[in-house]
Amino acid sequence: MREGDGGAIVIRSLGSGLLALALVAMSISVSAQDMPDPSLIHGRAIPASELGDGVVTVRVVREAIGNNIAGQQVQLTVSGRTRTAMTDEQGRAEFTNLPRGEEARTESTVDGEQLVSQPFRVPTTGGLRVILVAGIAKAAERKKQEEAAAAAGPAVKGVVVFGSNTRVLMQFREDTLEIYYVLEILNTARSRVDIGEPLVINFPRGAQGATALEGSSPAAEVSPDRVVIKGPFASGTTLVQVAFRMPHDSSELTLEQTWPAALQQVTVGVEKVNNLSISSPQFTSATDVTAEAGDVFALGRGPALPAGAKTVVTLSNLPVTSHTPRYVALGLAGLLFVCGVWLSIAKRSGHDEARQALVKRRDTLLSQLEQLESKRRANAVEPHNYSTRRQRIFTELERIYGELDEVGAGPEGGGEGIAA
Repeated sequence: MREGDGGAIVIRSLGSGLLALALVAMSISVSAQDMPDPSLIHGRAIPASELGDGVVTVRVVREAIGNNIAGQQVQLTVSGRTRTAMTDEQGRAEFTNLPRGEEARTESTVDGEQLVSQPFRVPTTGGLRVILVAGIAKAAERKKQEEAAAAAGPAVKGVVVFGSNTRVLMQFREDTLEIYYVLEILNTARSRVDIGEPLVINFPRGAQGATALEGSSPAAEVSPDRVVIKGPFASGTTLVQVAFRMPHDSSELTLEQTWPAALQQVTVGVEKVNNLSISSPQFTSATDVTAEAGDVFALGRGPALPAGAKTVVTLSNLPVTSHTPRYVALGLAGLLFVCGVWLSIAKRSGHDEARQALVKRRDTLLSQLEQLESKRRANAVEPHNYSTRRQRIFTELERIYGELDEVGAGPEGGGEGIAA
């Protein structure tokens, strides 16, 4: 992981909810040639609300989507029982009336290679689609050899585009909006391409803590306000994944992003919190989708854009946390602490035991006050109970400070036997 200045996001990869959302987005109106690395989709269950309740379809393909394997036997195991079905011409086997909420897995054997899905739970509503990909290792080795051969040859002048699997994903973590750019830089030539200069993406204004994620191309260099991808670009896909924070202090936020190369498709997804909504002049559709873990995301999609075009995305009804109560509480606690220090200095040495008991009780009350303020900020205490307990603490603090004044009264170093 590489970190930018200003405090990088401490994260190494896409979270499970965002990864599931990325897979869902990829499955919507995407052709075979645009599909991602097969290892990303192999064995994963993708929610499919258009399927009937308790329905799971398993598609078996060889190396890539589109290379369907028909007449292939598929097994699905759930609740200790195994069912068997055969794939149709589209390489798809269907299982119906599965017990809802139960854990299941699917498997199939192709040319001696055993394909096993990740475990998944049958949803209570809607269905799931599972893809099993055979020959991934062989395809990866062949691609590696092809890339090595292409890398050995000279680079040619050309262009690259952001492929249709490029997407912007957003989620909230502790009231902070985190933004992820999953960039598929596509070179359709058979050889390396030199575009004449690095590909530079300037982040939206206000971005903080930018960092590259694991799996990102080493050609990408991330700084606080941009990512620079140096060429030449290998044939096929160069994957760049970066993340940054976007602070906000209002319920609406507009993000503008200029794309230095043509964008084959606009795809933006954001985690839905409360009534959050997403809009953009570049969207032709906006829907809510449910990721594998049950998280709901707003997903906006739009057509291709030329190089130099800008996407403008507006998030509305964002959750906003006011910092004023925290500052008031800290200020009050600081004031009480300063008063306590001042009073403790003025105490007479002859009353140490009484003074120490009062100071200890005062510190306990200050701690209780701080805990009460923390609970109020977290909405973990009823307003009425908060007011009552707060008033009780302040009343006792006033009494303690009064007693501390009395303990500290009298001539300095006083007592009997002092000469006039």
